[in-house]
Amino acid sequence: MSRAYLPYGLLPFTAWVLTRAALLLWVSGVLTLGTLDVTVDVSVIYRGWYETLLTGTYPLDDVTWQYPPGAALAILSPALLPFLAYASAFYVLVLLCDALVLGLLLYAGRRPGIRVAGAWVWVVGVPLLGPTVYARYDLMVTAVAVAALLAGVRHPKVLGALAAFGALLKVWPTLVLVGVERGRRTRAAWSAAALTGAGLAVGFALWMPGAFAFLAFQRDRGTEIESLGALYFHLARHMGWEGRVELRYGSMEFLGPGVELVSALALGLAALALGWLLVWRLRARAFAAHTPAQAAFTAVLLFTTTSRVISPQYVVWLVGLAAVCLAFRGGGMVRPAVLVLVAAGVTVLEFPVYFAEVVASDAWGVALLFVRNGLLVAASLIAARRLWRETVPGAAAGVSAVPGDQPSRVLR
Repeated sequence: MSRAYLPYGLLPFTAWVLTRAALLLWVSGVLTLGTLDVTVDVSVIYRGWYETLLTGTYPLDDVTWQYPPGAALAILSPALLPFLAYASAFYVLVLLCDALVLGLLLYAGRRPGIRVAGAWVWVVGVPLLGPTVYARYDLMVTAVAVAALLAGVRHPKVLGALAAFGALLKVWPTLVLVGVERGRRTRAAWSAAALTGAGLAVGFALWMPGAFAFLAFQRDRGTEIESLGALYFHLARHMGWEGRVELRYGSMEFLGPGVELVSALALGLAALALGWLLVWRLRARAFAAHTPAQAAFTAVLLFTTTSRVISPQYVVWLVGLAAVCLAFRGGGMVRPAVLVLVAAGVTVLEFPVYFAEVVASDAWGVALLFVRNGLLVAASLIAARRLWRETVPGAAAGVSAVPGDQPSRVLR
């Protein structure tokens, strides 16, 4: 049977089943990828938080708890499957969220102005990250952000409500609001986000004590060894730098001379990224159906790249947003999306396969970090340039939003 006569979505769904079966075999220990056990976060750390949360309080004495109060829902979610062990239930729920994203992208792909390419980005990009992507709750958060962007084309209030919910899971989904069209749609989305966020924040604060203790733990974080700024210290270690690597706040961080300065520079770069986004928002005029996805993708790229921490699971955020961008015809983010997919493949090499070499600042480990972080920097710059050229009047002659591609006319 030729491809033209295959049922819609059969090929991406088949590929999804095969790749996700491999991911489940990895996290279940049937298959191995390197010597590092990436499932410890679920079986030990998450399970420990689960037990604490069941007592009616957030993990106030655990500095590795660095998540907004809504993260408790993800940690407690395996209770929905009491017939399974905690870790197994968690993996099944992540699998269901993974399937939800695929379903949303395939469903959207049947609508005018949308295509199946976004589903393929998701199918391919997630397994490139290896078992880590199922052994963290970040895929669950990504599912919320994807749902927000796809629903927001027709229903800006739903986008706002989902963005607020996602922000209380892991902050970054707030950025899906940055590209909403000016005027009525912005007022609807942002007011829904404010009301939903305020209501949920109050609810979590009343639910259990310590809902916002994570803010102090985040403030005290240093420079994680996989971040952009960490590359300086990886090289400096070969030139007599007197610092060290230590497990702090749940990740491997550099400690020693110059670390505070580099951490401050990273915060400065993040502030510059925020400033650029504010300027873009003020000057942007040509909003199309794909603009919110483009803006969210660009914003998350910028803040991920400039972060003091670039954990491997962060890349799944970018894969999900890239998938939404490429779901739109004329979305214009093909090159940065491809760079993100390549970065995902390099990420699985630096963690978990060669993470020991990264920790030791060996040449191979440092090379992998240079490549991965370089790809993210390139993707950030290209995405920012493309977003600016498409939306800011006079930025580039002949480059504009797709004619007639208005939010109200897509996904009806």
